[in-house]
Amino acid sequence: MFRIRRVPDDTTETNALAIRQVQDILRTQFPLIDEAEVQAFPAKLRDPMRHGFRALLFVAEGSQDRVRGFALLLHAADLDFCFLDYIAMTPGRVGGGLGGALYERVRDTAASFGAVGVFLECLPDDPALCRDPEVRKRNADRLRFYERFGARPIANTAYATPLKPDQDNPPYLVFDSLGRSELPGRDRARVLVRAILERKYGRICPPGYIDRVVDSIQDDPIALRPPRYIRRETPRAAALSRAGVARIPLVVNDKHRIHYVRDRGYVEAPVRIRAIMREFERLDMFERVEPRHFPESLIRAVHDGRFVDFLQRACMQVEAGRSIYPYVFPIRNQARAPKELPLRAGYFCIDTFTPLNREAYVAARGAVDCALTAAERVLEGGRFAYALVRPPGHHAERRVFGGFCYFNNAAIAANYLSRYGRVAVLDVDYHHGNGTQDIFYHRSDVLTVSIHGHPSFAYPYFSGWRDEKGTGPGTGYNLNIPLPETITPERYREALATALGRVGRFGPAFLVLSLGLDTAAGDPTGSWPNRGPEFAAIGAAIAAAGYPTVVVQEGGYRTRTLGGNARRFFEGLWQQAAETPLRDPSARRPAAAAGAVAAPTTWRDEIRDGDVEWVRSAVAANPAFTNEDAGRAVELLVQQFSISVPSGNSWLFAERGERVVGFAGYGPLPGTDRRFRLHWIAVHPDQAGQGLGRELLARAEAAAAAQGAVRLYAEALTGESHRQTRAFFRRAGYQKAAELPDYYLAGQGSAIYVKDLVPARD
Repeated sequence: MFRIRRVPDDTTETNALAIRQVQDILRTQFPLIDEAEVQAFPAKLRDPMRHGFRALLFVAEGSQDRVRGFALLLHAADLDFCFLDYIAMTPGRVGGGLGGALYERVRDTAASFGAVGVFLECLPDDPALCRDPEVRKRNADRLRFYERFGARPIANTAYATPLKPDQDNPPYLVFDSLGRSELPGRDRARVLVRAILERKYGRICPPGYIDRVVDSIQDDPIALRPPRYIRRETPRAAALSRAGVARIPLVVNDKHRIHYVRDRGYVEAPVRIRAIMREFERLDMFERVEPRHFPESLIRAVHDGRFVDFLQRACMQVEAGRSIYPYVFPIRNQARAPKELPLRAGYFCIDTFTPLNREAYVAARGAVDCALTAAERVLEGGRFAYALVRPPGHHAERRVFGGFCYFNNAAIAANYLSRYGRVAVLDVDYHHGNGTQDIFYHRSDVLTVSIHGHPSFAYPYFSGWRDEKGTGPGTGYNLNIPLPETITPERYREALATALGRVGRFGPAFLVLSLGLDTAAGDPTGSWPNRGPEFAAIGAAIAAAGYPTVVVQEGGYRTRTLGGNARRFFEGLWQQAAETPLRDPSARRPAAAAGAVAAPTTWRDEIRDGDVEWVRSAVAANPAFTNEDAGRAVELLVQQFSISVPSGNSWLFAERGERVVGFAGYGPLPGTDRRFRLHWIAVHPDQAGQGLGRELLARAEAAAAAQGAVRLYAEALTGESHRQTRAFFRRAGYQKAAELPDYYLAGQGSAIYVKDLVPARD
């Protein structure tokens, strides 16, 4: 199995790793390629118009984010055409449909741009142009592959003229019309071919050569070489067109039905999903998708492990057919949880009306799988995906549940996507998404925006105030827009415009929408007046923003109108999407001022006020770490302040401007001879991919050696979420010395890495 996704840039470690793998494929499969071109690959993505093309990189990834193949598509927006620069697989990858799937993605993307077609180059199958029969056979195989899609060499041109008389294997120019019967006229083709030669080969092609090739195009319209390998040609039309949008993947949590609380007044009932699905039956805009099962580590990356363990065990302990409601909340001593189940429930809960029962954990786990499945579809290139789930999730914080919510579906999906680019979470539920705010409050790579009833009168009452803007690195990355109890539809539209404006300034690669339909007129939990036309306008506004969007269902409890309102929202979304192209991720980030220089990195080894909070927030912001990790890092740092408990550890902080952007902690191993342990090393996610981690590690190693260390030990977990950490140590020269399987929990062990240090000179 593999997935295909676009890599917009190298600003996250996951994307940077994918680009490095693409560079390795280039070196292997194109041994004559200039190394300078390989090294310039990231710059092509970050600076899209420098060479007159916007570069779009697609990678086919297998398990553990291993790149198995890639395609680089160049888009000339000014002339409405695309050029396929590269498509290549890792050595030994033959068959399996990988190349076809990548090329299908290229064609779909080009069609979505309204491109006249895709140009590409193929080496010739003509003996007069290719003397080596083995090479000629490989060239024919490649031409046969493209001919399956209706792409063939342009006939009767001098494009395959060698630059030098003795040059062998000059390329054909191949054209794919994307299934259209009409081909470009002579004058249009001349403009496009000139653009290809000047923009791509201007440094090596003399002007006279370019003129001869362009003037040789005489057919009007252009002619393609007759099919040579595919007898019955059936050109495939691309999946998208300028006037259409692919159907929306719909992922439904079938496990929600087992979570049926029949207690009086419990409005979060299975009928909610049935009401929505009845309305969707009359629509043709959805593609039903079965949810995949994802590892629990993705939940633990967002929620405190103790909370996850409690929820799973507690639900299994409840007698079938019963529910446990919290009624005591031990906030005075959060270090010790009570033993009795109803009392412990209050330790991990924020209200008295969210019960624990046998079905709650299974249903909540199924909702997470649906949200992650929808996120995966958007990551693979979908414009939208909808996770229709219950129980909802946006009230679930890092270590507590409540508000009918157990796991924060939207936050887990957003955290998953944040490995591949910046994410904005927009919550349009009537109630403040306190859980989403709590989870990302310390982070700058995930923006959280919420429009909700003012906490002075609306649940959850204790959060959602306008002055809650984030803390530490996350300062300024949380926006609350609380509104009065009574508003007009116009007031709501103004608030939505403000919210989307903030999202636009942030420039995300992905948008996660917490869709609450409880802003509807007559909803038993709300007081606002939105009806069908208002929900259609909300959907249109979301689509007009132009972001790949994961829609995750939250509230909405007036079942008489719930389905109709959901239908109108998606009709507005669908219709507007047909008129609004996706934004280019490289254009979403705020541009640096002309001539701006990145702030230099400064280093210090003394601890200052504020470092404890920064360490906590930086670890929490890193998707490879859990909330327990943050607690352990802070505990270690706090020991440095304690005179009564001298730790003997040292710290190194990296700063850029006025921000701490990375840290490392290290110290001697008790009872050993000059052996040290690297306790911690972390770089804030928004600084990843810039070499800061490598420099931080090198400086920590040198500082440890200066203190007498001859060997440094480091630990990395063996779970999937820590794969990049293990690779980081290996690249830095560390050898794995030992592994303890299942050391922390099933499937997550401990791997010990070691490196001998060069002794410091006197």
